[in-house]
Order: sequence, then C-alpha cells, then structure tokens
Amino acid sequence: MRASLSVNDLFFSWPDGSTVLDGLDLGIGAGRHGLVGLNGSGKSTLLRLIAGELVPQRGSVSVDGTVAYLPQDPGADPTRTVSEVLGIAETLAALERVESGSTAVDDFDAIGDRWDIAERTEAELARLGLGHLSLDRPIASVSGGELVLLSLVARLLTRPSVLLLDEPTNNLDSAARERLIDMVAGWKGTLLVVSHDRELLNAMDDIGSLRGGEVRWYGGGFDDYEAAVAIEQEAAARAVRAAEADLRAQKRDRIEAESVLATRRKQGEKAWAEKRMPKIAMGNYKRRAQVSAGKLRGIHDDRLEDATARLTEAEELVHDDREIRVNLPDTVVPAGRDVLTLEGVRPAYGDLTLDLEIRGPERIGLTGRNGTGKTSLLRTVTGELDPAAGTVRTHVPIRHLPQRMDLLDGARTVAENVARIAPGATENERRAQLARFLIRGRAADQPASTLSGGERLRATLACLLLAEPAPQLLLLDEPTNNLDLPSIRHLVEALESYRGAFIVVSHDERFLDDLRLTRRIGV
Repeated sequence: MRASLSVNDLFFSWPDGSTVLDGLDLGIGAGRHGLVGLNGSGKSTLLRLIAGELVPQRGSVSVDGTVAYLPQDPGADPTRTVSEVLGIAETLAALERVESGSTAVDDFDAIGDRWDIAERTEAELARLGLGHLSLDRPIASVSGGELVLLSLVARLLTRPSVLLLDEPTNNLDSAARERLIDMVAGWKGTLLVVSHDRELLNAMDDIGSLRGGEVRWYGGGFDDYEAAVAIEQEAAARAVRAAEADLRAQKRDRIEAESVLATRRKQGEKAWAEKRMPKIAMGNYKRRAQVSAGKLRGIHDDRLEDATARLTEAEELVHDDREIRVNLPDTVVPAGRDVLTLEGVRPAYGDLTLDLEIRGPERIGLTGRNGTGKTSLLRTVTGELDPAAGTVRTHVPIRHLPQRMDLLDGARTVAENVARIAPGATENERRAQLARFLIRGRAADQPASTLSGGERLRATLACLLLAEPAPQLLLLDEPTNNLDLPSIRHLVEALESYRGAFIVVSHDERFLDDLRLTRRIGV
C-alpha cells in the first residue's frame, strides 16, 4: 500500500483575518513523517486542510489514496457506545440480521465489503490493548487515553492509505504508548504525525519543521533533527556575530568619513573667506569637493546598507522561539496547613480507591494505566462527580485544568473568555496575563475555536490563574498535551516556582521527573 500527498501554494486564514498559512508547498510519499513546530505555527490546521475538514482560500491539496485523520482531542458524546465510536454499530447489526436470515437490500448495503469487520475490530482492539472493552460499553466510562486509542482503531478500520495523526500519544500510559509506536513502526502507507513526543518522533523516517510558513525536512528521527538544527543554529549565531561586527565597522568608517569631509569643508570655507584663489577657481573647487563628498557618502551609505541587510538575513536564520512566561499567583501555603483530605475515595469510574492527605505546598504526581480512574478522581475532588464511596474535603481554593480542555467557549474571543472567568480583573490585567502566555494583540481577540491545542492550553491556564480567589491547589490533568518542548520547559519552571500545592496526572515521565515532586502515587 503506497500513497502520496502534495500541497501547492496553500493559503488559509481565519475569519478574523489572522493568516495561518500563506503559499505553503509540501510533498511527501510513502513512509513515516513527523511534523514539528511551535504552538500556533499551523501544524494542526495543515492536517485539517489535508483531511478536508477545512477549505483553503487559495491553493490545492492532492492525495493519492484515502485519508484518515485523528485530531488531537477526538472527543465523543458520552452517551455513545464503543461500537458507535468505532463506526461499526450499524454494520454489526446488519450482519446479525443477515445471519438470522434477512435478505433486505439495506442490510447488504450497510455491510458492503466489511463482512470481516467483527474479526478485524477484535484484532485491532487487541493490538492496541483495548481487548477488555465490550462493544456496548458507554464512552462516559472510558478514560481519555482509551478514547484516543478507540478513535485510532476507528480510523484504522477504514483501511486508509494516508494516515494523519495529531498528538496521538496524548493521555496514553507507557504501555499504550509502546503499542502505538509499534503500530507506527509497522505502517506501510503514508503517515504524517504532529507530535512533541520524542520517542514517537524517533520512530519517524524524517522530520519536517514548520516555521515561518515553510516546511524544511531533516532525515532521521527527532534526535537527528535536533543535532542538525543545533549545528545550523551555531553557524547562524556565528554569522550574526560576524554581521554585527561588520556593521559596527561600517558605522565607524561612515563616522570617520564624515569627520574627514567636515575638515575639508572647514578648510574650504576658510580659503573662501581669505580669498586665496580667484573666485571662479574657488567655485570649481567647491563643486568638485561637493561631488567628491557625495560620492564618498554614497559609497559608505551603500556599505552600511549592505552590512545591515547581511545582519538582518543572518538574524532571520536564528530561531527566536518565544516561550510562555507563566506568572502563577503568589499563593503561599504554610507547611502545616490542610489542603485536601480524601478518605477511602472511590470515583464513579475506574477501579481505584484512595486515601490521601495533602498539607502545605506539596506537589503530587498521580500515575497509572489508562482506565484506572485518575481523571475521574480529579473530577470528584472538584465536586463535578459524586464519589462512589468515601469522603472528599477541600480546605483551600482549587482550580482544575481538565484533560479535554473544554473550559473555553469557542464562540467567544480569548479575551472574552478571560473576562467571563475572571470578572474582577481589569482589562489591562487580563491582557497582561494573556501576553505572558504569548497571546498578544489581535491574538487575544480571535475566537477560542480557532486556537491550536497548545494555544488553547495557554489561554485556559491564563483564565484559571486570574480567577478569584486565586488557586492554592491546582489539579492538572495531562497538562503537557499539545505543548511544544520549549513551552513544556517553562511550564516546569512555573510549577517549580508555584508556592501552592498541586496534583498532576501525567504519563510524561520526563515531565514528572523534572517537576521534583514531593510524592508520586501509582494507582
């Protein structure tokens, strides 16, 4: 199974006029291709354009074969069942009727060429570690990681030749990530993956970097890409230093030339005043001096302009990756203060039961396989879900960053969302907080529905941290989902400086290690 896709002169902008892609060209063939770039650079938008979910204002997308697209937050109606999410409910029902003797044309149309759908579904579920899920199980009882894998199985069952994956390891535990990476390693068609997961990206044949509206390709996995970029950036930094030195030299030469011209001008004025030569000769001398001065100025101006252009060109090669500057509230929690008490708490979903007491600015990491109930536990702490057993007592203001990032109203602008969640803050305070999360100017006035996954997380964090009262306990559910690597580093720094308590649910081992947790609790 071989396929290819190409994008030519692609232009796309949101209704508010903000341009995402302008004149993008891209062509890839069969193989495993990773796509990286800063949050908001247009990676997810590009996948949606290729999948046909968005229509470009200019340019074309050509795909040789069928396309399947897995978004970074697949989402699903919680009342639906596993078979409905897999898209096989009607086919299975028609198969059952045919096996019972039905000859209805509608049943045969519903089956099509998928007579083996039950067997293929069972095999795909087992391959991705979901064999324990019954087809009639409601999605409300499925974990975020299980939903991602179920959504992937639904795409695989369509037998696509081109597979587009947007942050597919979000919410996956280590075992699930390994199974997904094994699936990716064995993919025979065309695969394009947007991800910040190093291990997954190291399984790619090449890495494309989307920057400034262009994609540049590097052979090998992510480690090879980083090494190549480091060499390029070192060379670019040297070029900037050389260009800066040249520009300084040209400025000095220009100043010296002006000094020489000024001396000559004074000498000429003195000779004119003293009438050392005939008036006609003096006039000719003055005109020749003016012409000579003009030429000299022109030469130095040209050299200065060239040096400035070389510096600008060199600076453009240096990556100026803006990174989030999280200013978490100064909420000091004394060492002995009660923050949270859980006594025999069993969430409505999952199989964990937990006793936990948090005092002072403790930082807790909560880990475990998909489906154990970690997300449900956080929702129980916030009061969104009633516990199946046990008691929950919160002693300080809390804020919850949910896994599915559904706090923002997509129809409102980012600034309007912040105003809704933090009505007590002034306009300047709201804008300043958004700016710390790299949401500045017009970006704050665009609808939340147009944000990339990483931008949505940053906007949500800004809303939470401006809310009143300020949080002394943060509940963070997979906070690194959809964040680029620079943003993850600064999120770590922000949480390290946070003076309240937090509980973080994550499958990102490197992230958890960097947080210097007080305790890690496996469930």
